[in-house]
Amino acid sequence: MRLMDRLAERRGLTTAQAAAGLAEHGPNEPPEAPPRGWFRRVLEQLRDPMIMLLLGALVVTVALGDYTDATIIGIVVVLNTSIGVFQEVRAERAIAALGRMAAPQAHVYRDGRLVVVPAGEVVPGDLLRLEAGDIVPADADVVEAFSMQVDESAMTGESVPVARDAGSEVLAGTVVTRGRAVAEVTRTGANSGLGRIAALIATAGIRPTPLQRRLSRLSHLLVGIVLALAALVFGLGLLRGEGVAEMLILAVSLSVAAIPESLPAVVSVALALGAYRMAKRSAVVRWLPAVETLGSVTVIASDKTGTLTEGRMVVQHLWTPTGRAEVTGRGYGTSGAIESAGGTAAPEDLLRDLVLCNDAHLAGPVEGEWMIVGDPMEAALLVAAAKGRVGTAAVRASWERAEEVPFDSERQRMTTLDRWVGAPRGGEGRGPLGGKRGGPWLVVCKGAPEVVLDLVAGGGTGVPGSAVDAVTVDAVKAVTLDAVAADAVAADAVSADAVAVDAVAVDAVKSARGAAHELAEQGFRVIAVAQASYDQRPASDVLERGLSLVGLAAISDPAREGAAKVVAECQAAGVRLVLITGDHPETARAIAAGLGITAAAPEVAVGDMVARGEHRDRVEEIGVYARTKPEQKVDIVQAWQDRGHVVAMTGDGVNDAPALRRADIGVAMGERGTEVARQAADLVLADDDLRTVVVAVAEGRRIFSNIRTFLRYGLSGGFAEVAVILVGPFLGLPLPLNAAQILWVNMLTHGLPGVAFGGEPLDPSVMKRPSMSPEKSVLGEGLARRIVRTGILIGLVSLGAGLLAQSRGEHVQTWVFLTIGLAQLGVAMALRAPRNGAGWKARGLEFAVLGAGLLQVAGVLVPGLRDLLGTEPVTWSTFLLLLGLSLVPGLLILVERVVVGRQR
Repeated sequence: MRLMDRLAERRGLTTAQAAAGLAEHGPNEPPEAPPRGWFRRVLEQLRDPMIMLLLGALVVTVALGDYTDATIIGIVVVLNTSIGVFQEVRAERAIAALGRMAAPQAHVYRDGRLVVVPAGEVVPGDLLRLEAGDIVPADADVVEAFSMQVDESAMTGESVPVARDAGSEVLAGTVVTRGRAVAEVTRTGANSGLGRIAALIATAGIRPTPLQRRLSRLSHLLVGIVLALAALVFGLGLLRGEGVAEMLILAVSLSVAAIPESLPAVVSVALALGAYRMAKRSAVVRWLPAVETLGSVTVIASDKTGTLTEGRMVVQHLWTPTGRAEVTGRGYGTSGAIESAGGTAAPEDLLRDLVLCNDAHLAGPVEGEWMIVGDPMEAALLVAAAKGRVGTAAVRASWERAEEVPFDSERQRMTTLDRWVGAPRGGEGRGPLGGKRGGPWLVVCKGAPEVVLDLVAGGGTGVPGSAVDAVTVDAVKAVTLDAVAADAVAADAVSADAVAVDAVAVDAVKSARGAAHELAEQGFRVIAVAQASYDQRPASDVLERGLSLVGLAAISDPAREGAAKVVAECQAAGVRLVLITGDHPETARAIAAGLGITAAAPEVAVGDMVARGEHRDRVEEIGVYARTKPEQKVDIVQAWQDRGHVVAMTGDGVNDAPALRRADIGVAMGERGTEVARQAADLVLADDDLRTVVVAVAEGRRIFSNIRTFLRYGLSGGFAEVAVILVGPFLGLPLPLNAAQILWVNMLTHGLPGVAFGGEPLDPSVMKRPSMSPEKSVLGEGLARRIVRTGILIGLVSLGAGLLAQSRGEHVQTWVFLTIGLAQLGVAMALRAPRNGAGWKARGLEFAVLGAGLLQVAGVLVPGLRDLLGTEPVTWSTFLLLLGLSLVPGLLILVERVVVGRQR
């Protein structure tokens, strides 16, 4: 079928043609970086400073003929490298899965219907529908365009959006910033302009997160400290007469044992798997560092529609100068009707105009509910028209759109010009379908009441409509007629009837203002509609002049079930929730009050106040921002950040992108958001539910808390081992631990239990207090002190075991070896997060500790391991004594946690 035939009928490709195109050209996806081989992964693990220390120790022990210690060191190297490679693969798989979940979508015509498909399934020959906010999924030729502008900065570097008309080309990866178009796909995948660029950068790696870099700096600091301590141990050993080789191996082994060398791998897998867990709960992370930043969020700046509310808008009230009507039914259901008050006729002209000045589409219905394509608010207007028996298809078949001025946040209105082309077969020739109540040309304007009513009252001359109430009708007539007379084109195009402002019109505008205010106070979003009809096509520059009021539509968007609970949870977690909306201030206030947002911050600011900067000094008292423009969100975010807050901001539109970038965490809507917003954001909500943001914040806190817990566990154990080696000889003990024993303990305690800490469940207490400031060290808020205290406890019981063994004539190293290993595992159990009845899948840490404990005991029970480690067997009574002694640090820590928890 020729292009023009497909375009005229909007048929696009058939399903079979699309499948054949996909098979021929492949998925519409940019080339990906080639996977790294196992050998390269192993080499990267061996480059870690901690592993290099172990390799150095291995070389020394082999050179000295100490094959026992060399064997232990070799096992540690293999184990750590294997765990690191395994975790890296898991992290990459999780990130790849996130990329698939975040894949953008495209609107294409298939089999004569407009459908949404993954961008990867777009093929050459597809007819795309592009609208403001869309990212062009493939290179395409424009065949129809309406006021279309495209931001090509990502491809060409051009900073200003450029106009694109029929016959021009749009490139994959560019952004539609205004208008709409239909375009035929010419190139996809690697053949597109974006694909060729992607091929050049496909080998780029994933950059480390800020937390990883901060922990890397901590590791280097620890390396310096521990190497200094190792040198001290080496020197003191030589002074005691120990052998050079033995002390050299001990010093190197001790330096490795004192540092949790598995920390970078634990952080990587915790972040990646945390992001994967978020994705399973409808929070898709587009940038991995966002996972850690989420845990520090202190302010959530949220929009209303679809986030705090259901996003399933429904028209409930219609108002016209001649009467009111109620609309029954819920959501997008087909049930319901329009019931006019006082027996007045149904507002057919208003319903017709709501269909014409509208870019949404209804499909179906399916199981008693309309399927919508487009903006939910516009879809609600179409559903109301359907309930009034004004068919969308019939109206649009009777009228042909000739021109439009799309809605934008600056104008707060949308205007269309349609030409009457005749009633469809079987349709009526009068009323809303016939258009015979005026000329064949019809202008419809819909938008915010204060904007549209100003146009009606001021005759489109720029005179504020509110002034009409204070001046005489004759004065308004004079202003209007003079303004039109000054423009010959306007004078010819606009009839005297269209610009006359009489007493009836003034009264209607006054009544409309009162009705709009009343409905807004009740929490409704109010849309005003005005129109003008002409015998001849009016000039473009006078479309919004001479408008007459048609009526108002009051739309409700019920709060999501549990939205008030989400607000309460945020407040309990020390997170402020701020509502930002374009709605009327009274509408926003009513909804915010019902959700509890204004309890702590009762003030409502409007966009004009933000523009003047009047909100900055009162930001802590403002809970609601109403009648704001998307670009003003940047100022709101900046005001909070200037006070030291970490801000997460939600958005869905093209103009939200700068604020999403400016916020510490940009959150885009996955269902109703534009592709521009999704690409600018760090987090995409697949369900558009603010509860999902709270879930993501909790996940971020969980990850950060688990990493801090692992640091306490790992560093305290290393501190204890260093303390035992340093202090033991001063207490008259022989060398408390040899190199093999240190490495064995380190391998067991930092191996499986260390990794298990990264997957610990959420401790509910972390969501009942404010998060730690991101400016503080990862060891801040007393963690360094707790590490030292825990290390001292483990060291004391280990030295106590050594002294007890010496007094009984037992093998000191065996007793210290068992105690210091089991004591660290006991601390791990004391530091674990509350389980709260969790199933066995959440018991990873317990299984890891049990396995490590059995291997630790095997070091003194299994003959081969005894020879390797230099230990001796113990009796069961001795084992139980040492077990009881090793439980003391964990029990004391557990008591401390209970006491602190009760104090909180």
